[in-house]
Amino acid sequence: MKGVIILGSANSKGNTYTLLKTINKDLNFDVVDLNDYNIQPFDYEFKNREDDFYNLISKMIEYDIIVLATPVYWYTMSGILKMFLDRFSDCLMIYKEIGRQLRGKSLSVISTGSDNVLKEGFYMPFEETAKYLGMSWKDGIYFSSDELSQLDSHHSRIHLYCEAIKKGNQ
Repeated sequence: MKGVIILGSANSKGNTYTLLKTINKDLNFDVVDLNDYNIQPFDYEFKNREDDFYNLISKMIEYDIIVLATPVYWYTMSGILKMFLDRFSDCLMIYKEIGRQLRGKSLSVISTGSDNVLKEGFYMPFEETAKYLGMSWKDGIYFSSDELSQLDSHHSRIHLYCEAIKKGNQ
């Protein structure tokens, strides 16, 4: 299975990247940092067609597994990732051929935050996005800041997550 991890963090080398890098030792997926792209907000008049969204989403459809990596900001995903996901509306309105090609792919989330436990409901936007687009939701993995300092002691947890992701839609 071919996979990609989309990093959506204001800090390209922060905690989420640390977790992504550790997980990706097992997955060996391509990594895309949204900070390297100019992606503008969704607008109903599609004035932002000239930004990098189309080029990035066109590459994403080449993958079977899409993993979104985000820190938890104010109990939800980062702003940069939210703006990227909002632009999926373009795939329903003007890039319909690409939107249809997301069907059948797997979606998962890697997240980090300061709370010891991820708040209930965090994954709902991702689950519902996957369901709406006909993708398979593969759950997510969360590490608190405290756990990040001891990643080596969580090897089995990371391995189980990676094995579940690699199974894709099997």
